[in-house]
Amino acid sequence: MDLTDFTTKAGEWLSGEGPHSDVVISSRIRLARNLADHLFLSRADERQKRLVAEEVGEAIDKLGDHLELQRVDVESLDSIDRLVLLERHLISREHAFAKGARAVAFDGAETTSLMVNEEDHLRQQTMRSGFQLEEAWRAMDEVDRRLEEELDFAFDDQYGYLTACPTNVGTGLRASVMLHLPALVMTRQIEKVFQAVTKINLAVRGLFGEGTQALGDFYQISNQRTLGLSEEEIIGNISSILPQIISFEHKIRKELLTSKREVLEDKVWRAYGVLERARVISSKETMESLSLVRLGVASQLIGHLEIHHVNELFLFTQPEHLQKVEGNELDSKERDVVRATQVREYLADLRAT
Repeated sequence: MDLTDFTTKAGEWLSGEGPHSDVVISSRIRLARNLADHLFLSRADERQKRLVAEEVGEAIDKLGDHLELQRVDVESLDSIDRLVLLERHLISREHAFAKGARAVAFDGAETTSLMVNEEDHLRQQTMRSGFQLEEAWRAMDEVDRRLEEELDFAFDDQYGYLTACPTNVGTGLRASVMLHLPALVMTRQIEKVFQAVTKINLAVRGLFGEGTQALGDFYQISNQRTLGLSEEEIIGNISSILPQIISFEHKIRKELLTSKREVLEDKVWRAYGVLERARVISSKETMESLSLVRLGVASQLIGHLEIHHVNELFLFTQPEHLQKVEGNELDSKERDVVRATQVREYLADLRAT
Protein backbone atom coordinates (compact mmCIF):
# COMPACT_ATOMS: atom_id res chain seq x y z
CA MET A 1 0.00 0.00 0.00
CA ASP A 2 1.51 3.34 -1.09
CA LEU A 3 0.46 6.34 1.01
CA THR A 4 2.76 8.79 -0.79
CA ASP A 5 -0.16 11.02 -1.82
CA PHE A 6 -0.66 11.81 1.86
CA THR A 7 2.48 13.98 1.78
CA THR A 8 0.95 16.47 -0.66
CA LYS A 9 -2.78 16.62 0.10
CA ALA A 10 -5.01 16.99 3.14
CA GLY A 11 -8.48 15.64 3.83
CA GLU A 12 -11.69 17.62 3.33
CA TRP A 13 -12.02 18.21 7.06
CA LEU A 14 -8.98 20.53 6.89
CA SER A 15 -10.31 22.52 3.90
CA GLY A 16 -11.44 25.45 6.06
CA GLU A 17 -14.64 25.73 4.02
CA GLY A 18 -17.24 24.60 6.55
CA PRO A 19 -19.42 26.86 8.75
CA HIS A 20 -17.49 28.77 11.43
CA SER A 21 -14.25 27.16 10.25
CA ASP A 22 -12.23 30.04 11.72
CA VAL A 23 -13.00 28.50 15.12
CA VAL A 24 -14.33 25.01 14.40
CA ILE A 25 -11.75 22.94 12.55
CA SER A 26 -13.94 19.88 12.08
CA SER A 27 -16.97 17.91 13.22
CA ARG A 28 -16.80 14.15 13.77
CA ILE A 29 -19.28 11.36 14.40
CA ARG A 30 -18.02 7.94 15.49
CA LEU A 31 -20.01 4.74 16.00
CA ALA A 32 -18.86 1.60 17.83
CA ARG A 33 -20.30 -1.73 16.67
CA ASN A 34 -19.66 -5.43 17.32
CA LEU A 35 -20.84 -8.57 15.56
CA ALA A 36 -23.45 -10.58 17.44
CA ASP A 37 -21.95 -14.00 16.72
CA HIS A 38 -18.30 -13.27 17.56
CA LEU A 39 -16.35 -12.82 20.78
CA PHE A 40 -15.32 -9.29 21.70
CA LEU A 41 -11.72 -8.61 20.69
CA SER A 42 -10.47 -8.73 24.29
CA ARG A 43 -11.37 -12.45 24.33
CA ALA A 44 -10.87 -13.35 20.67
CA ASP A 45 -7.86 -15.30 19.43
CA GLU A 46 -6.08 -14.56 16.17
CA ARG A 47 -8.24 -16.92 14.12
CA GLN A 48 -11.40 -15.26 15.38
CA LYS A 49 -10.00 -11.79 14.69
CA ARG A 50 -9.30 -12.78 11.10
CA LEU A 51 -12.83 -14.13 10.68
CA VAL A 52 -14.20 -10.78 11.90
CA ALA A 53 -11.87 -8.88 9.56
CA GLU A 54 -13.03 -10.98 6.60
CA GLU A 55 -16.75 -10.68 7.41
CA VAL A 56 -16.66 -6.94 8.05
CA GLY A 57 -14.37 -6.42 5.05
CA GLU A 58 -16.87 -8.12 2.74
CA ALA A 59 -19.65 -5.88 4.04
CA ILE A 60 -17.49 -2.78 3.53
CA ASP A 61 -16.78 -3.82 -0.05
CA LYS A 62 -20.53 -3.88 -0.72
CA LEU A 63 -20.67 -0.17 0.06
CA GLY A 64 -19.08 0.42 -3.33
CA ASP A 65 -22.35 1.56 -4.87
CA HIS A 66 -22.62 4.25 -2.17
CA LEU A 67 -19.00 5.13 -1.35
CA GLU A 68 -15.71 4.57 -3.12
CA LEU A 69 -13.58 3.25 -0.28
CA GLN A 70 -9.98 2.14 -0.26
CA ARG A 71 -9.40 -0.75 2.15
CA VAL A 72 -5.95 -1.00 3.74
CA ASP A 73 -4.49 -3.91 5.71
CA VAL A 74 -3.18 -2.04 8.76
CA GLU A 75 -1.41 -5.13 10.10
CA SER A 76 0.91 -5.20 7.08
CA LEU A 77 1.86 -1.50 7.19
CA ASP A 78 5.16 -0.32 8.61
CA SER A 79 5.14 1.88 11.69
CA ILE A 80 5.51 5.15 9.76
CA ASP A 81 2.49 4.47 7.54
CA ARG A 82 0.38 3.41 10.50
CA LEU A 83 1.23 6.62 12.33
CA VAL A 84 0.61 8.72 9.22
CA LEU A 85 -2.93 7.33 9.24
CA LEU A 86 -3.14 8.25 12.93
CA GLU A 87 -1.97 11.83 12.29
CA ARG A 88 -4.70 12.14 9.64
CA HIS A 89 -7.31 10.90 12.14
CA LEU A 90 -8.15 7.96 9.87
CA ILE A 91 -7.29 5.47 12.61
CA SER A 92 -6.94 5.74 16.37
CA ARG A 93 -3.82 5.33 18.46
CA GLU A 94 -5.20 2.01 19.71
CA HIS A 95 -5.68 0.81 16.15
CA ALA A 96 -2.17 1.88 15.14
CA PHE A 97 -0.50 -0.03 17.97
CA ALA A 98 -2.82 -3.04 18.19
CA LYS A 99 -1.73 -6.56 17.24
CA GLY A 100 -3.22 -8.98 14.76
CA ALA A 101 -5.66 -8.76 11.86
CA ARG A 102 -7.07 -5.27 11.41
CA ALA A 103 -7.89 -2.94 8.56
CA VAL A 104 -9.19 0.51 7.69
CA ALA A 105 -11.26 1.69 4.74
CA PHE A 106 -11.55 5.36 3.79
CA ASP A 107 -12.71 7.51 0.90
CA GLY A 108 -10.59 9.87 -1.18
CA ALA A 109 -11.77 12.98 0.67
CA GLU A 110 -11.08 11.27 4.02
CA THR A 111 -14.58 12.15 5.21
CA THR A 112 -15.40 8.50 6.00
CA SER A 113 -13.20 6.01 7.84
CA LEU A 114 -14.11 2.47 8.89
CA MET A 115 -11.74 0.77 11.34
CA VAL A 116 -11.94 -3.02 11.58
CA ASN A 117 -10.77 -4.67 14.81
CA GLU A 118 -9.92 -1.56 16.78
CA GLU A 119 -11.30 -1.81 20.33
CA ASP A 120 -14.58 -3.02 18.83
CA HIS A 121 -15.10 -5.12 15.71
CA LEU A 122 -16.05 -1.99 13.77
CA ARG A 123 -15.51 1.70 14.42
CA GLN A 124 -17.23 3.95 11.88
CA GLN A 125 -16.31 7.61 11.51
CA THR A 126 -17.40 10.60 9.44
CA MET A 127 -15.70 14.01 9.51
CA ARG A 128 -16.68 17.35 8.03
CA SER A 129 -14.98 20.72 7.83
CA GLY A 130 -16.29 23.33 10.26
CA PHE A 131 -19.40 23.05 12.42
CA GLN A 132 -21.41 20.34 10.64
CA LEU A 133 -22.29 17.79 13.29
CA GLU A 134 -25.79 17.14 11.97
CA GLU A 135 -24.51 16.72 8.40
CA ALA A 136 -21.83 14.31 9.64
CA TRP A 137 -24.47 12.34 11.54
CA ARG A 138 -26.74 12.02 8.50
CA ALA A 139 -23.83 10.68 6.44
CA MET A 140 -22.81 8.28 9.23
CA ASP A 141 -26.37 7.05 9.76
CA GLU A 142 -26.64 6.16 6.06
CA VAL A 143 -23.40 4.15 6.16
CA ASP A 144 -24.42 2.42 9.39
CA ARG A 145 -27.84 1.42 8.00
CA ARG A 146 -26.25 -0.04 4.87
CA LEU A 147 -23.73 -2.03 6.92
CA GLU A 148 -26.47 -3.28 9.22
CA GLU A 149 -28.18 -4.80 6.18
CA GLU A 150 -25.10 -7.02 5.78
CA LEU A 151 -23.96 -7.52 9.39
CA ASP A 152 -25.74 -8.68 12.54
CA PHE A 153 -24.68 -6.19 15.21
CA ALA A 154 -24.72 -7.10 18.90
CA PHE A 155 -27.78 -5.33 20.31
CA ASP A 156 -29.79 -5.57 23.51
CA ASP A 157 -33.36 -4.28 23.80
CA GLN A 158 -32.59 -2.69 27.18
CA TYR A 159 -29.01 -1.48 26.77
CA GLY A 160 -28.76 -0.84 23.03
CA TYR A 161 -25.60 -1.60 21.04
CA LEU A 162 -23.14 -3.70 23.05
CA THR A 163 -19.55 -2.53 23.07
CA ALA A 164 -16.18 -3.58 24.47
CA CYS A 165 -16.06 -0.56 26.78
CA PRO A 166 -19.13 0.03 28.99
CA THR A 167 -18.91 3.79 28.40
CA ASN A 168 -19.90 3.24 24.74
CA VAL A 169 -22.93 1.02 25.40
CA GLY A 170 -26.24 2.39 24.12
CA THR A 171 -25.98 4.36 20.91
CA GLY A 172 -22.25 3.64 20.61
CA LEU A 173 -21.99 7.23 19.37
CA ARG A 174 -19.28 9.77 20.06
CA ALA A 175 -19.85 13.21 18.60
CA SER A 176 -16.99 15.69 18.74
CA VAL A 177 -15.86 19.03 17.41
CA MET A 178 -12.26 20.20 17.12
CA LEU A 179 -11.91 23.85 18.12
CA HIS A 180 -9.18 26.46 17.75
CA LEU A 181 -9.46 28.83 20.73
CA PRO A 182 -6.29 30.96 20.81
CA ALA A 183 -7.94 34.16 22.07
CA LEU A 184 -9.55 32.38 25.02
CA VAL A 185 -6.23 30.75 25.88
CA MET A 186 -4.31 34.01 25.47
CA THR A 187 -6.66 35.88 27.83
CA ARG A 188 -6.96 32.93 30.24
CA GLN A 189 -10.70 32.64 29.65
CA ILE A 190 -10.48 29.03 28.50
CA GLU A 191 -11.28 27.72 31.98
CA LYS A 192 -14.79 29.18 31.65
CA VAL A 193 -15.31 26.96 28.59
CA PHE A 194 -14.14 23.89 30.51
CA GLN A 195 -16.56 24.65 33.33
CA ALA A 196 -19.48 25.18 30.96
CA VAL A 197 -19.02 21.96 29.00
CA THR A 198 -18.46 19.74 32.02
CA LYS A 199 -21.75 20.96 33.52
CA ILE A 200 -23.61 19.33 30.63
CA ASN A 201 -21.56 16.09 30.75
CA LEU A 202 -19.23 16.86 27.86
CA ALA A 203 -15.51 16.08 27.81
CA VAL A 204 -12.58 18.25 26.70
CA ARG A 205 -9.54 16.55 25.18
CA GLY A 206 -6.46 17.39 23.15
CA LEU A 207 -5.77 17.32 19.43
CA PHE A 208 -5.60 13.52 19.14
CA GLY A 209 -8.38 12.70 21.57
CA GLU A 210 -8.36 10.95 24.91
CA GLY A 211 -5.14 11.22 26.91
CA THR A 212 -3.56 13.88 24.69
CA GLN A 213 -2.63 17.49 25.40
CA ALA A 214 -4.10 20.57 23.74
CA LEU A 215 -1.30 21.60 21.38
CA GLY A 216 -1.61 24.80 19.39
CA ASP A 217 -4.73 25.87 21.31
CA PHE A 218 -6.75 23.00 19.78
CA TYR A 219 -9.40 21.26 21.87
CA GLN A 220 -11.85 18.46 21.19
CA ILE A 221 -15.25 18.64 22.86
CA SER A 222 -17.29 15.43 22.87
CA ASN A 223 -20.11 13.65 24.68
CA GLN A 224 -19.41 11.36 27.63
CA ARG A 225 -22.80 9.62 27.80
CA THR A 226 -23.94 7.16 25.15
CA LEU A 227 -26.54 5.28 27.22
CA GLY A 228 -30.01 6.66 27.88
CA LEU A 229 -29.85 9.33 25.18
CA SER A 230 -30.77 9.16 21.51
CA GLU A 231 -28.28 10.07 18.80
CA GLU A 232 -30.18 13.31 18.17
CA GLU A 233 -30.06 14.23 21.88
CA ILE A 234 -26.30 13.62 22.07
CA ILE A 235 -25.66 15.80 19.02
CA GLY A 236 -28.13 18.40 20.29
CA ASN A 237 -26.26 18.74 23.60
CA ILE A 238 -23.04 19.64 21.83
CA SER A 239 -24.77 21.79 19.23
CA SER A 240 -26.51 23.78 21.98
CA ILE A 241 -23.27 25.00 23.56
CA LEU A 242 -21.09 25.37 20.46
CA PRO A 243 -22.58 28.70 19.32
CA GLN A 244 -21.83 30.15 22.76
CA ILE A 245 -18.19 29.03 22.61
CA ILE A 246 -17.80 30.34 19.06
CA SER A 247 -19.36 33.66 20.06
CA PHE A 248 -17.11 33.89 23.13
CA GLU A 249 -13.96 33.30 21.05
CA HIS A 250 -15.11 35.87 18.46
CA LYS A 251 -15.84 38.40 21.21
CA ILE A 252 -12.37 38.07 22.75
CA ARG A 253 -10.71 38.23 19.31
CA LYS A 254 -12.58 41.46 18.58
CA GLU A 255 -11.57 42.94 21.93
CA LEU A 256 -7.92 42.08 21.30
CA LEU A 257 -8.06 43.67 17.85
CA THR A 258 -9.61 46.81 19.34
CA SER A 259 -7.71 47.34 22.57
CA LYS A 260 -4.45 45.47 22.00
CA ARG A 261 -4.06 45.43 18.25
CA GLU A 262 -0.34 46.23 18.19
CA VAL A 263 0.41 43.56 20.78
CA LEU A 264 -1.64 41.00 18.84
CA GLU A 265 -0.04 41.97 15.51
CA ASP A 266 3.39 41.66 17.10
CA LYS A 267 2.62 38.14 18.37
CA VAL A 268 1.21 37.06 15.02
CA TRP A 269 4.03 38.43 12.87
CA ARG A 270 6.76 37.22 15.24
CA ALA A 271 5.25 33.74 14.93
CA TYR A 272 5.15 34.09 11.16
CA GLY A 273 8.75 35.27 11.14
CA VAL A 274 9.86 32.21 13.11
CA LEU A 275 8.14 29.89 10.64
CA GLU A 276 9.47 31.79 7.63
CA ARG A 277 13.09 31.95 8.81
CA ALA A 278 13.77 29.12 11.27
CA ARG A 279 16.35 26.47 10.34
CA VAL A 280 15.50 24.19 13.25
CA ILE A 281 12.05 24.04 14.84
CA SER A 282 10.35 21.58 17.17
CA SER A 283 6.87 20.22 16.76
CA LYS A 284 5.67 22.12 19.83
CA GLU A 285 7.05 25.47 18.65
CA THR A 286 5.60 24.87 15.19
CA MET A 287 2.14 24.20 16.60
CA GLU A 288 2.30 27.28 18.83
CA SER A 289 3.49 29.51 15.97
CA LEU A 290 0.93 28.14 13.52
CA SER A 291 -1.81 28.74 16.08
CA LEU A 292 -0.93 32.45 16.20
CA VAL A 293 -0.61 32.63 12.41
CA ARG A 294 -4.01 30.97 12.03
CA LEU A 295 -5.46 33.59 14.38
CA GLY A 296 -3.78 36.25 12.24
CA VAL A 297 -5.31 34.87 9.05
CA ALA A 298 -8.78 34.60 10.60
CA SER A 299 -8.46 38.17 11.94
CA GLN A 300 -7.30 39.46 8.52
CA LEU A 301 -3.92 40.54 9.88
CA ILE A 302 -2.22 38.29 7.31
CA GLY A 303 -3.61 38.66 3.82
CA HIS A 304 -1.65 36.26 1.62
CA LEU A 305 -2.57 33.06 3.49
CA GLU A 306 -5.88 31.23 3.82
CA ILE A 307 -7.15 29.05 6.64
CA HIS A 308 -6.62 25.84 4.68
CA HIS A 309 -2.94 26.69 4.14
CA VAL A 310 -2.35 26.83 7.89
CA ASN A 311 -4.44 23.70 8.46
CA GLU A 312 -2.30 21.83 5.94
CA LEU A 313 0.89 22.93 7.68
CA PHE A 314 -0.44 21.61 10.98
CA LEU A 315 -0.75 18.22 9.29
CA PHE A 316 2.34 18.14 7.08
CA THR A 317 4.68 19.11 9.94
CA GLN A 318 3.61 16.17 12.12
CA PRO A 319 6.51 13.77 12.84
CA GLU A 320 5.35 10.81 10.75
CA HIS A 321 4.44 12.94 7.73
CA LEU A 322 7.98 14.35 7.79
CA GLN A 323 9.43 10.84 7.87
CA LYS A 324 7.10 9.76 5.07
CA VAL A 325 8.41 12.60 2.90
CA GLU A 326 12.02 11.68 3.67
CA GLY A 327 11.38 7.97 3.13
CA ASN A 328 13.06 6.85 6.33
CA GLU A 329 13.00 7.20 10.10
CA LEU A 330 14.43 10.41 11.56
CA ASP A 331 15.47 11.22 15.09
CA SER A 332 13.96 14.29 16.76
CA LYS A 333 16.82 16.62 15.79
CA GLU A 334 16.67 15.53 12.16
CA ARG A 335 12.90 16.03 12.13
CA ASP A 336 13.31 19.55 13.50
CA VAL A 337 15.59 20.44 10.58
CA VAL A 338 13.34 18.85 7.95
CA ARG A 339 10.27 20.49 9.49
CA ALA A 340 11.84 23.96 9.34
CA THR A 341 12.87 23.44 5.73
CA GLN A 342 9.42 22.26 4.66
CA VAL A 343 7.65 25.17 6.36
CA ARG A 344 10.03 27.72 4.81
CA GLU A 345 9.55 26.25 1.35
CA TYR A 346 5.78 26.05 1.75
CA LEU A 347 5.53 29.71 2.79
CA ALA A 348 7.95 30.82 0.08
CA ASP A 349 5.87 29.08 -2.58
CA LEU A 350 2.75 30.89 -1.35
CA ARG A 351 4.57 34.22 -1.41
CA ALA A 352 5.58 33.58 -5.01
CA THR A 353 2.05 32.86 -6.26
